Amino acid sequence: MNKPIRSTAIFATAVAFSGMVISGAARAQQEPQGSQDSQTTAMRSPNASPELHPADGGRHGLPLEVFAVVPGTRFLVALESDINTKKVHQNQRFHVKTMEPLEAGKGIYLPAGAEIYGHVSRVEPAGTTGKAKLWLTFDEIHTRFGKLPIVAEVTSVPGDHSIKSGPLQEGVIEGRSSTQKDSAQAAAAGAAMGATKGMKDKNKKEAAQGAAMGALQAYLMEVGRGQELNLPKGAKLELELERALYLVQE
Repeated sequence: MNKPIRSTAIFATAVAFSGMVISGAARAQQEPQGSQDSQTTAMRSPNASPELHPADGGRHGLPLEVFAVVPGTRFLVALESDINTKKVHQNQRFHVKTMEPLEAGKGIYLPAGAEIYGHVSRVEPAGTTGKAKLWLTFDEIHTRFGKLPIVAEVTSVPGDHSIKSGPLQEGVIEGRSSTQKDSAQAAAAGAAMGATKGMKDKNKKEAAQGAAMGALQAYLMEVGRGQELNLPKGAKLELELERALYLVQE
């Protein structure tokens, strides 16, 4: 009577052991695949896009170079107050607000909306002759974690047709000269005034000479006269960093 019981127990033990062997073999087959997947992920990670996160002013054990927004970076800002060359004066303060994020390394960036403060370093009103010119200097940028020094200059004034076209030289914002239409109208008025005396004296030659001289003088005066620069609140300026901007508070 006891032999069948022992046989059954031995058979059950054998089945359990076989199940353990099969399970272990299955795990052994899966482990290399998992290890291979981990290696593949590790190999791909250098090319993956870094996770973006705003700068908070801390180093977090990273080298300083990681926090640098490199020189040559261009970005748009918007004026927070009006600037007119007829009214503004040297050393007058102004500020702008960034319209685009400034990106450093490792996905670190400064969100748009940071305020940059500066001053008018030089101004030349148009007056009756010449062109209005404006030099703007940017001093510091205000972030959520403090103030940072910034060195940048204006490279263009997008969308403003009163500004001289083409890239700005040495950061100088320069107004346009009078248009050809204005010059032609001035020349016509000058010719009419110059011819008046000759017409009164009934001297056609003198009238023609007077008209020519009057037209020339009026044309030259109009061509030389420029327009005042008027940059209203909200006007866009494109800035370019001349030195690296480090998004860290030491």
